[in-house]
Amino acid sequence: MSVLASAISWLQHTPLSTVIRESDWVFPAIECVHVIAFVIVVGSIAVVDLRLIGVASRDRRIDELTAELLPVTWIAFAVAATAGLLLFIAKPLTYTQNFFFLGKMLLLAAAGANMLIFHRFVEHRAAGQTAGSTPPMAARASGLASLALWIAIVAFGRWIGFTTN
Repeated sequence: MSVLASAISWLQHTPLSTVIRESDWVFPAIECVHVIAFVIVVGSIAVVDLRLIGVASRDRRIDELTAELLPVTWIAFAVAATAGLLLFIAKPLTYTQNFFFLGKMLLLAAAGANMLIFHRFVEHRAAGQTAGSTPPMAARASGLASLALWIAIVAFGRWIGFTTN
């Protein structure tokens, strides 16, 4: 058995995993927190993405909008990630074998890469745009990619619940 498989098996048999998995209310409560936090993450990111694409919040400067929303996004992301980790701990053997869970993790990594590329190479060109202006093509492409990735992440996350016991 590989080190990773041993670690996942060990995690599955920890008291914390058992409590989360077998309780009538712990797993659903954590799942509610995860979903609510995730909605805030996706909603705040979507506001910025729609501005980058040029279809919403055109009366706001991109740098002002991101400065306002990024703290909310990061706090909600931390809550969603913590709750998601607790959900994973409940059924690690199940999730590591689930196509939609693995796909969601890959899509999250792609969304993170898109964000890093945006902040490193594109944001400075879009930040100085005046309210009402159309963002540069690279910013629009980044916003469109982000929006598509987050829609896919939500879809894959929802399918996890339909494809696990």
